[in-house]
Amino acid sequence: MSLNSPFGLNIRSSCAFWQGHATVTLFVLTDPGDIVDNSGEQKSKSQVKREMLALQSLGEHLVDLSANQISNIEMPQDLREAVLFARTLKKSEARRRQMQYIGTLMRDADPEPIRKAVEEISRGGGHDIQLFRELEQWRKGLIDGNDEFLGDIVNHFPDADRKRLRRLALDARKEREGNKPPKASRALFRYLRELSRT
Repeated sequence: MSLNSPFGLNIRSSCAFWQGHATVTLFVLTDPGDIVDNSGEQKSKSQVKREMLALQSLGEHLVDLSANQISNIEMPQDLREAVLFARTLKKSEARRRQMQYIGTLMRDADPEPIRKAVEEISRGGGHDIQLFRELEQWRKGLIDGNDEFLGDIVNHFPDADRKRLRRLALDARKEREGNKPPKASRALFRYLRELSRT
């Protein structure tokens, strides 16, 4: 929806839904000649449009990932929740609006780490998928407190830090029990992935 401003600005609203509540995001589209990047250089209308389309496309790739893959990518929590919610929507007007909302959130995030993570997942073949499942199984076992998984990991990776694995697993377990964002769980997965590359 477009609104006219008395100051000559074009204002658009984007409506998204999360957990049964409507969220309306307003953003101002100034004259293209007034849009500048971080270096202070003006951007053309076509350049701004290309960047917005690229961010929305990246958001669509995120929605196509599994919930586990999304949870292992560093991104703002509001963006993660919007992406996970979009996965529950069928291809409809509601999903289209949600994708626009995700594109708006992407503008406030650092897209490069997200893009690299998505590309890494996209390039993965059968071996990478198998490795991902194995790492996910190890993480779940550690968080559940199963010491057999800890022994398996140390056998596979002699340089693994037992104390670090135990600490991350304990913190992740507390997060799960307290329904908190899985920061430690993601950190544990990243550490396991680092070990798999050594």
